[in-house]
Amino acid sequence: MAADGRLRLVLAAEELFADRGVDAVSLREINAAAGQRNASALQYHFGDRDGLLRAVLARHDPPVEYARHALLDAFEAAPPAEPLRALAGAFVRPLAAKLADVEGRRYLRLLDQVVRRASPSALRASTAQPTSVNRWREMVGPLLPEIAVTRLHRRLTAIRMTYSELARRAETSEGRDERLFTSHVIDVVASVLATPVSAETAALLG
Repeated sequence: MAADGRLRLVLAAEELFADRGVDAVSLREINAAAGQRNASALQYHFGDRDGLLRAVLARHDPPVEYARHALLDAFEAAPPAEPLRALAGAFVRPLAAKLADVEGRRYLRLLDQVVRRASPSALRASTAQPTSVNRWREMVGPLLPEIAVTRLHRRLTAIRMTYSELARRAETSEGRDERLFTSHVIDVVASVLATPVSAETAALLG
C-alpha cells in the first residue's frame, strides 16, 4: 500500500538523518533502506529532502504541541510567582519527554540539526515553526528588557540552547530517570532569559 511505503520512507529517513546528519544521507540511500524498488517513490510522496524532513518531524510534533499549549494555558490561567522559570519549563518539558524512547531521541537530534541549519533571521521569521513556539515567544517577550528581545535575541538563544542540550542528552540517554536533567535544563534556560544586560553589553550595542 502507498501509505505503508510512505511510512517506511519516513522511518528510514528518521533513523538515517538522526545518525548521520540531514545533509549527509542521499535520497537513494533512504529509498533503499525503506525497501522501495521505485527510485522515484520518495519524490512522489515528499517532493524533496526538505519535504521528507518535514514529514519526519510531523510524526512527533503533535504531542509536543499539545503538551506545550496545555502548560501555556495553565500559565495564563494562574500566573506563577516565577514566571520566567515556568515559561522555561513550558518550553523544555514537552521536548524532554521525548528522551523516553528511541524514536523520540532521534527527533530531538533532528530538531537540533534543523535549528543549526537555519540562519537566525530565518528562524525568527519562520511561519513554519510550531504554533506553540511562536506563542511561547510572544508570552516571554514582555517579561524581558526590550533590548534583550530586539537586539540580543535572548529567546532565540534559549531555544537553541534547549535543542542543543536535549540533542546531546539524546545521544547517550537510554532508560534513565530524566527528572533531574530536565529540571537543570529548565533552570539554565530560565537563567538565560533572566540574565541582566550588563553595562558593557549595553555600551557595545549603543
